[in-house]
Amino acid sequence: MLSSIKQALWGKLTGEEFKRFGILSLTLLLILGTYWLMKPLKDALFAKMVGPDFYPYVKILSFWFTIPLILLYSKAVDLFEKQNLFYIFSAFYGSLFFIIALLLAHPTIGLANTTPSKYRILGWALYVTIETFGSLMVALFWAFVASSTNTDSAKRGYALIIAGAQIGTIAGPYIALSAPTLGIPLLMFCICGGVALVPVLIKIFTHFNPRAAEHHAPSLKTGPIEGLKLLLTRPYLLGVMGVSVLYDIVATILEFQMVSLANSQFHSTEHLARFLSYFGLMTNGSALLISLIGTSFLVRRFGLTFCLVIYPVITAIALLHILWIPALYVVVGALVVIKSLNYALNNPCKEMLYIPTSRDIKFKAKSWIDMFGNRSAKAGGGFLSTFFTQAHELIFYGPLLSLGVVGVWIIIALYTGTTHRALEKSNRTIE
Repeated sequence: MLSSIKQALWGKLTGEEFKRFGILSLTLLLILGTYWLMKPLKDALFAKMVGPDFYPYVKILSFWFTIPLILLYSKAVDLFEKQNLFYIFSAFYGSLFFIIALLLAHPTIGLANTTPSKYRILGWALYVTIETFGSLMVALFWAFVASSTNTDSAKRGYALIIAGAQIGTIAGPYIALSAPTLGIPLLMFCICGGVALVPVLIKIFTHFNPRAAEHHAPSLKTGPIEGLKLLLTRPYLLGVMGVSVLYDIVATILEFQMVSLANSQFHSTEHLARFLSYFGLMTNGSALLISLIGTSFLVRRFGLTFCLVIYPVITAIALLHILWIPALYVVVGALVVIKSLNYALNNPCKEMLYIPTSRDIKFKAKSWIDMFGNRSAKAGGGFLSTFFTQAHELIFYGPLLSLGVVGVWIIIALYTGTTHRALEKSNRTIE
């Protein structure tokens, strides 16, 4: 009976696949677990150190920091074997988080200073650092996975990766609940330890799966903007970018609504962080449930195109609920639905879209989509939010603007899904 349930949920997942996807699941667990531990902290810290009114502007600032980071990443792809990229960027971000933890404990620069100001550079810096960490490390991970698997195996195993990762995204906010007792600087030191374990798991994975590792120096022929050139000249990749980033415009607008409403109700940094941690727990708990019982089944039963299209349709329904009842609990509920479906369903589906593509696309074009596209979408959502200075304006016009984005999103999802199906049937690769 258990075997029949396992087959219904994940298909004929072999023992070798289970071990391989299990290690990858633990890796993404650490990446997303540390990020989701930082996420409520960064939002609470920025709101109390700088002020919630500057939330849209820090999204725009993150966008501008992303461009040189993508160029650095693209050059690193040319110079280093793909598994070594984890060692390099884990060391880079681990060092930055260690420095931030020390500064947060400083008596004037850090948390002891309770006066919010737009000149609190530490608030801006920690927000941008955490945002770029989420974009770069997740993009690197999925590029590594896509280069190590095929579509049939991905349909069975990607749900296992997501399920394990959601355990990390639940553990992160749960640990963040202890911010009032443990203190935020200590939690930042814990984050450093989590980041340090990522390259250890990659080393274990390549040891047991030597075919997944590169054992030669990558080509130096292409430049750091090669990924951008590929993106702009391949309609399929533009479609993948639409599926990947249009969600972020909607989510950014709704997150600004939620943080603005919550900031007026929770007056201390720690208690606002606790509220945002509970939000993270609800979101990732829902995503875990969906990934365990629904992701693999839905993709195998209804196909990739259906899953790509149904997600924006559900998003539109959630937005209509906000227009109907414009209250904090409704915004929170809508965000839980939208984000959990993004993590459990849309993310694995969009990552499958990269399987029939070349190495340069998986690592270079994907980085422009996941980092530049993601930051652009969030900056766009932040920019649109700046037009509404009053909370009642944002709560009404924000969902209306988002519904327009969703309409475009549905069309792009339909095109991209059908194109992927044609590529799979003809066994062609996008170069």
